[in-house]
Amino acid sequence: MTDYFCMDKAALMREQQALLAEYGRYKAMGLRLDMSRGKPCPQQLDLSMEMLRMEDYIGENGVDARNYGLLEGMPEARRFFAELFGLDAKEVIVCGNSSLSMMYYLIDLGWRAGWADSVRPWRFCNNIKFLCPVPGYDRHFRVTEYFGFQMLSVPMDENGPDMDLVEELAREDETIKGIWCVPVYSNPDGVVYSTETVQRLARMQTAAPDFKIMWDDAYCVHHLTDEILETANILEECKQAGCPDRPVMFCSTSKITYPGAGVAAVGASEHNVRYITKNMTPMLISYDKMNQLRHVQFLKDKAGVLAHMKKHRAILEPKFRLIKDTFAAGFAGCGPIARWTDPKGGYFISLYLQDGCAKRTVQLCKECGVVLTGAGAAYPYGLDPQDRHLRIAPTYPSLEELGTAAKLLCVCARLATVELLLQKAA
Repeated sequence: MTDYFCMDKAALMREQQALLAEYGRYKAMGLRLDMSRGKPCPQQLDLSMEMLRMEDYIGENGVDARNYGLLEGMPEARRFFAELFGLDAKEVIVCGNSSLSMMYYLIDLGWRAGWADSVRPWRFCNNIKFLCPVPGYDRHFRVTEYFGFQMLSVPMDENGPDMDLVEELAREDETIKGIWCVPVYSNPDGVVYSTETVQRLARMQTAAPDFKIMWDDAYCVHHLTDEILETANILEECKQAGCPDRPVMFCSTSKITYPGAGVAAVGASEHNVRYITKNMTPMLISYDKMNQLRHVQFLKDKAGVLAHMKKHRAILEPKFRLIKDTFAAGFAGCGPIARWTDPKGGYFISLYLQDGCAKRTVQLCKECGVVLTGAGAAYPYGLDPQDRHLRIAPTYPSLEELGTAAKLLCVCARLATVELLLQKAA
């Protein structure tokens, strides 16, 4: 195959016709596959069925998990998540099934009532802003957009967000109230924050005294290789820097056991834990402690979680390898029209196309029956300024379905590229 950028108009037109013929064959297959979200597949969900057979709901201190009480969570559950976070149990609140709902609640808390270190609630501040490393997690961006924040994009590199820019913006603008972070196997690029990045986040000067680091450690145990990658402890770094109330940490078992029926937890300074639970008291008496206890008895501790996640890896690693191998074959010889990430963990692969090709590629795939995450979803307001990024979620489909979808994606991306080059040649 000839490099597309070396083709003249006539050669590009011939390539377009060949691709359209191949595309037509996929269209005739009547595919119906939704790859728009990173969901565990049924085989992954089956791994935790034993947990649902639990019958003993009396906790270690004689507490009946079926009854009211213990807003902060069952003591054994607080210790369990404390080990995952690398914190003390007093620095943990064990919640319901969703870490995202806690992120929403705590942004709402800052907006509605302010934090303990706030001069005033965020809703009384003019033109509040939030820093958003990109590409990032669309659900994070939706939360801050909902509350009226102006979202400022910060580019990511192999060490995390561009810290020179983060430090400059946070230092100079008191209306910037925080930053979203996915520190380990970031969504969607799979980046692991370097120790220097974590330390700079902790030590940087912020014009806003109530600046918050929303530290979403969603993929901290989702390894795809033998190498266990971790990052520095943000709360410990902030304690050493004299700003222990700056970070709020999140994790959950949503992709460990059951999405929608797992357990989420918040990690923060003891001061913030007291402030958060005080403000939660009018809202609820306790979360689902039966589910908390089921998870602790099933997973036991961090070692138990890592052993369980090896079973997930056995299912997922072949899918990630298939996507990367298919991309390597499908784009071979076309020139630099695509590049993709090679994550060592997490749930996604990022595919970067030529500027202006992402939306068209998604449209072509959809017309063939394969639904991808919308182009631009990994950017604030759903707007990728270069229209080049796609978030690929390999986890849910079967290997056979995934192989077909990946080959179709290559055809669609190549066709979108040829169309763009023909437009430029017109």
